[in-house]
Amino acid sequence: MNYLVAVLDNRIKAEEAYNALEEASLPKDNIDILGKGFKTADEYGLIDPANQAWQQIRLMMVWLVPFGFIAGFSFNLITGLDTFAFTGRLGNQIIGGLLGAIGGAMGAYFIGGGVGILGSGDALSYRNRLSDGKFLVVVRGSEAVVRQATPILRKFRPENIQGYSAR
Repeated sequence: MNYLVAVLDNRIKAEEAYNALEEASLPKDNIDILGKGFKTADEYGLIDPANQAWQQIRLMMVWLVPFGFIAGFSFNLITGLDTFAFTGRLGNQIIGGLLGAIGGAMGAYFIGGGVGILGSGDALSYRNRLSDGKFLVVVRGSEAVVRQATPILRKFRPENIQGYSAR
């Protein structure tokens, strides 16, 4: 499936673009307007990178935190480190396990997509534009449909126009 996304300044331009695409015999089912009064980003399925990153982090924490605890506990058990003498041997092993669990949580955060929480990718920029009151006209379909829609949308002088190919 191929997508073409055009960012337009106002509702009037978005509706005119939609009508022009309809007049060009593009199927109505393949054209959508996102913005105030039309579909929202969530209704359309425009993923929120922060939510996706948190899901991945939680999934990785299920495995990495216990593994980190066991690894830290085992490391202290094998090496016999006595870093905190007042806690005794078992206390040092438990502290080693807790430090290993913290390491596992950090690994889950950074490898699982913690940087994605800060925001990256096109989905976030489109969400920000919708928040700023702009409108998105999205055309999806075959490569021929997207090629047919591109010059039509360019006539409306969009702020941005971008094509995507989802395989």
